Amino acid sequence: MQSIKLKKRVGEDGILHLDIPLGMKDKEVEVMVIYQSVETTQIPEDLGYPPGFFEQTYGSCQDDPIVIDSEGDFEQREEIV
Repeated sequence: MQSIKLKKRVGEDGILHLDIPLGMKDKEVEVMVIYQSVETTQIPEDLGYPPGFFEQTYGSCQDDPIVIDSEGDFEQREEIV
């Protein structure tokens, strides 16, 4: 098994074209493609948030802070030996 790492650009048609010279002819090969976007910045819309979500909701709890009630006392359990 051989491993080849390439950095290519997906065309405007959304299709990735790969031309990989293998140095062999008239042979059947099995190919596995694992891809990862190299763009490191994602906008919230790419992650499923509606446009302006964070601008509209940031600080919305500022005047009404979240208060966590007491969880109460836990029951005493037998010690496991």
